[in-house]
Amino acid sequence: MVRLWTAFPFSNGHVHTVFPVLFRAQPDLDYERQRLDTSDGDFLDLDWSCGKSDRLVLILHGLEGHSRRKYVLGMGRAARAHGFDVLAMNFRGCGGEMNRKLTMYHSGLTQDLHEVLCMVQGQGRYASADIVGFSLGGNVLLKYLGEDAARVPGIVRRAVAFSVPCDLEDAAEALARPQCAIYVRYLLDQLRKKIREKNRLFSSALDVQGLDSIRTFREFDDRFTAPLHGFRNARDYWRRCSCRQFLSGIDRRTCIINAANDPFLGPKCFPRAEAAHHPCLQLFSPLTGGHVGFAGSGQNGMYWSEWAAMCFLCSHEDLDVQNLLAAETVV
Repeated sequence: MVRLWTAFPFSNGHVHTVFPVLFRAQPDLDYERQRLDTSDGDFLDLDWSCGKSDRLVLILHGLEGHSRRKYVLGMGRAARAHGFDVLAMNFRGCGGEMNRKLTMYHSGLTQDLHEVLCMVQGQGRYASADIVGFSLGGNVLLKYLGEDAARVPGIVRRAVAFSVPCDLEDAAEALARPQCAIYVRYLLDQLRKKIREKNRLFSSALDVQGLDSIRTFREFDDRFTAPLHGFRNARDYWRRCSCRQFLSGIDRRTCIINAANDPFLGPKCFPRAEAAHHPCLQLFSPLTGGHVGFAGSGQNGMYWSEWAAMCFLCSHEDLDVQNLLAAETVV
């Protein structure tokens, strides 16, 4: 059992969010890279860590993340220790090289995940594939599982999603609060760099005037994300791509773990009503954990989120919520 750190200062969601970024040692996990060409002429960079298992864990990172983020490496290392092979998927433009298209990735783009899973199933190496998604990657995962369950390859068995902005508009409003300015500034800086690089590669196809003055995700998504990907505006994008509306369609065993003090999430990001009587979906909201934080103390540096995911993926039943509650111990 891994104990979630809950004593001061880890009772604060911002501390849980920032601590792993600044102080967690980089988990060891060796990758082999594969480039997968997509059906629309673009590509995805996939990072594999394999033994000889017939069970796979596919990991999806968050906004402006990639396969070398500590939370991805930590989850991958935990999965390998529990007998899984690991595949970390880099969203378009996140693998270290800009993607070929003017379009990029976004919170509702599920086709790339579908093509990766079809590729995995087509290889015939694995009896099952479980999926772990973080933040934006969690929204993509849940939307994919619920928007057309019959389309999901049969190899997919279970899914776990952490720190999910189940209602994208509500999450954007939460991030617009003054206490979240440091996160927004960092993420928008990364997105601005990509917009400038896209503009250079595509001969000034984008209007970048005033790019540096953008201060909120509403402004950025209105200017770039929505028009680049066929949405009317930011609100249209958020409403059409929020996973909450698709949860009822999920037919694989799925667990959402959103910390109650996640600074990135508003109250609509906790789909309690949808999970209450759902035959396949569980929602767990520990009192602390922040956004993709969930620091804890476990063997080989395992974090609480990694332990919780492995509990769910290695169990023959649903996640034992009482066991997780017992693990929320002040240390």
